[in-house]
Amino acid sequence: MTEIRRRDLLIGTAIALLGDASRGGTVAGALPWEPGAGSPPQPVPAGPWRYFTAAEGAAVEALADRIIPPDPQTPGGREAGCAVFVDRQLAGPYGRAEGLYNRPPFIKGTDSQGPQSSLTPAEMYRTALAALDRHCQGAHGKSWSALSTDQQDELLSGLEKGSVSLQGVNGKTFFKALVKDVQEGFFADPLYGGNRDMCAWKMIGFPGAHYDYRDWVGRHNERYPHEPVGIMGRRAWNPKT
Repeated sequence: MTEIRRRDLLIGTAIALLGDASRGGTVAGALPWEPGAGSPPQPVPAGPWRYFTAAEGAAVEALADRIIPPDPQTPGGREAGCAVFVDRQLAGPYGRAEGLYNRPPFIKGTDSQGPQSSLTPAEMYRTALAALDRHCQGAHGKSWSALSTDQQDELLSGLEKGSVSLQGVNGKTFFKALVKDVQEGFFADPLYGGNRDMCAWKMIGFPGAHYDYRDWVGRHNERYPHEPVGIMGRRAWNPKT
């Protein structure tokens, strides 16, 4: 078999492309495609909770505020819309674990193997939030949202370390998923429900979905002076519950 050299392959491909281009003529008038002709992301619907009950939504808002507490410069997880982001994700393919193998046997694996559970993310949240409320009622006589911030932090620390158990779900697994989802909601494009008014991008100086950064490629350790731009443009998408 004759060996095809990489250089010969590249030259042949270039000649073929140039030949096609020379036969294609000149594009005149309108462009031969339209913006967004593919499958652009759709903004999450505004309105009430799509998956959470009112009590679950309030609990996740309080959880988000402990994972990302507010400060004088930047809103916390609640005001940034992280709970809205999680709610819309759980109401969609992520919550249903679409695209993932979810048949038995379910055997406890290593951390690198990811969750090994029969519960979908949506089912895990519902089970864990109910178990969290029962734990708080039993230990403090209050719901999670009604606990002091010190009590909430102590409980979250217990979940992270695995010293606090939740009935029907692995508390440590739930904590890791919650932190990941809240972080994603805080830094994702606003059209997904979180990062309201692009507050997280403004905090870290991230420019967003600007078309061209060539003027800034060689400018290191300088703060980008322009407002961030989302996928939908400069207008921030702020779905409210």
